[in-house]
Amino acid sequence: MGKDYWYIFALSATVSVITLSLNTYIVICLFFFWLLYVYVQKKISITLLISALLSFFFFYFYLPAPTTSTSEQVNESRSVFYGEIVSPIIETDKKIEFTFRDERTSEQIVIVYFVNDENELVEHHVGQLQYGAVCKIEASLSIPDGARNPYQFDYRLYLLKKAISYQIVIPTLEDITCKENHSLMQSIYSMRTYLLNKTESKLQTDTAAWLHALVLGHDGLLEQETIELFQRWSLSHILAISGLHIGIVVGIIYLVLVRFSITTKEKAQWIMMVFLPIYAILAGSQPSVWRASLMIVFVIFINKIKLKYNYTDILSIVFLLLIIIEKYIVYHIGFQLSFAVTFGLILSSKWIAEATSNMERVLQISFVSQMMILPLQIHYFSTFQPLSILLNVIVVPYFSLFVIPVMFIILLSIFLPTIVIELFQHIFLFIHQHFLHFIMIVDDKFNFPFIIGEIPISLVIIYYLLFVFLMISLEKRNQIKSFQYGMYVALFIIYLTIRPYFSPIGTVTMLDIGQGDAFVVELPYRKGVFIIDAGASFTFPDFKPSDRVYKQIIRPYLYGRGIHTIDAVFISHNDLDHDGSVRYIVEGFEVKEVIISPFHELDDQTITAWKEANVPVTYAAFNERMIRNSQAFHVLSPEKDKHDDNENSLVLYTELGGKSWLFTGDIGKETEKGIVKKFRNLQIDVLKVGHHGSNTSTDPYFLNEIAPNYALISAGVNNSYGHPTEEVLQTLSDEQIIIFRTDLHGAVQYQFKEEQGIFNTFFK
Repeated sequence: MGKDYWYIFALSATVSVITLSLNTYIVICLFFFWLLYVYVQKKISITLLISALLSFFFFYFYLPAPTTSTSEQVNESRSVFYGEIVSPIIETDKKIEFTFRDERTSEQIVIVYFVNDENELVEHHVGQLQYGAVCKIEASLSIPDGARNPYQFDYRLYLLKKAISYQIVIPTLEDITCKENHSLMQSIYSMRTYLLNKTESKLQTDTAAWLHALVLGHDGLLEQETIELFQRWSLSHILAISGLHIGIVVGIIYLVLVRFSITTKEKAQWIMMVFLPIYAILAGSQPSVWRASLMIVFVIFINKIKLKYNYTDILSIVFLLLIIIEKYIVYHIGFQLSFAVTFGLILSSKWIAEATSNMERVLQISFVSQMMILPLQIHYFSTFQPLSILLNVIVVPYFSLFVIPVMFIILLSIFLPTIVIELFQHIFLFIHQHFLHFIMIVDDKFNFPFIIGEIPISLVIIYYLLFVFLMISLEKRNQIKSFQYGMYVALFIIYLTIRPYFSPIGTVTMLDIGQGDAFVVELPYRKGVFIIDAGASFTFPDFKPSDRVYKQIIRPYLYGRGIHTIDAVFISHNDLDHDGSVRYIVEGFEVKEVIISPFHELDDQTITAWKEANVPVTYAAFNERMIRNSQAFHVLSPEKDKHDDNENSLVLYTELGGKSWLFTGDIGKETEKGIVKKFRNLQIDVLKVGHHGSNTSTDPYFLNEIAPNYALISAGVNNSYGHPTEEVLQTLSDEQIIIFRTDLHGAVQYQFKEEQGIFNTFFK
């Protein structure tokens, strides 16, 4: 194959991935037109044109479509499985997890054990759970949970993108019996396990956490708050072993072998070619590690055989090699981010090389890196932190010149006397804790992210075109055009952020949070965003609210919709399944007001938290017509204190999208009757059924009086309360009311424009 054209084949594979992922053909059309254009311009031959087209079709049919679904039917009876562990063992303080290949079906199955006995975990993990071990597992096969809400992380799809269709959750490690299967891979992973355990036992927890993450590719010891902090500021690439780390490894090896005259430069290169793939496995076999390692191995190899390829060719060849070896790797976020950044830096190398100082060069690298991954950052996290470009200028050199080298030094020092280890640890922790404190201060004072939400592929294409023209102008040192395209890129990003303010579409969404209520109301042109209840699950045995619903469902939905400000949160009553996530929403978003009933008792902790967040609390009076952002909410209950949280639920009437809505909280039948007696002409189109469909609510007389056309029921799948009850369902059916249920339909959304709208369910 001719040199300088490998990127075309890498591009054809990329177009195939985008087409399969998004099920759109706009990128194919653009790719084909571009090929024709460069052929007409005589920049490629007819042979290369045909080869590029054949390459596209090859990858289109070779690569897996990520939307392939698993059958919902599976025999969940207890079975016996024989097979081999085919992945590293992922161990945290909460669970251990690994991938198991069934010898009968060759299916890959993810095995999960939730820790309930630390001694049992250590004994079995060290003793028998190893890569390559041949195991017998007695357990029940199940289908992994999928997403039930828009923008929610889809664990089932995530596993399908790794060629895994099923999971087994084992109640006890006694259900697993394994025998060692000696192999090279098993030996390498055993060494990795040894290093993880050795460093964890010899080092302080904070030091071990950073060493594991930055040297051995295991972030299980890092605090979740730290991981989220680095994600917010687009610093996650530092926690993922990549070219930066591999470059340091190469430098250390050269320093030890060549500078100290242990071996010649040529022999050191051969050692490097053998060691780097082994280190890629030791570091967790992450795609970014393989990309960086293989690129260096390839560069050394082609130099030895006297061939010359440019870096774009080398990157493209490594890209193609990895997806041919492991086709599912294309859906790994680390793979996508690593190649996007590297490709951008290679194309910008001439501009970066012309920098007049190291500080300017670091700023340029940070700028290119952040701008190259911006669409991916938005796709996966829905946010963009503009100041991250500047923060990277400080953080990247700090980790490159201090943290990562020190981590390798500490790793080598674990075999030295304890006093030496303690000295290195003391120096590292003293400096590093202060530096992390600095990042936290920046996060506290300057955290003003753009919450952009979902963007269509057409806008992604426009963004990259503008960015390419900007980089071309910078490379040609055309200051006027550079400024113009820079302004275009900035304005385009701003446009992505403010798109909702131009949309005439409004929505009412009943999120599926399990056994609880959470409604999000978005007015057209983003005139207002309101939340009516935001429940949470709770932890055992203390029954305190958990942030799981907020982090996994509510926050992703709000981010996905580009929402950063909540105009008002209405809380129906004091119950975790209705207000448990409000505390997290107040911490994570700008909330302008919380509205509760006069009989809603707040604890001191909540009062203090809301005061610190400058969130005013409004008590909604009976029969009050509350107007917020031109949207009226009429308070129909409670009129007096009934000394019961459910019966004191705040009942709201409002009109949205040509329909009248009634949100009833958890009121019972007597309160329902009282409402229709007080408001004789109350007619409702959409009823939020009280108390999740319990038979304590939804009285036939109440339904007959308000005559709704639609009923919304929020209830958890197979919940222990039996909600919604057959009695309530029959009552609704007798009135010929269309029923939407989160346990059956997932999230339910009403989209409207002016006075017309339509209901959609997450599960079609």
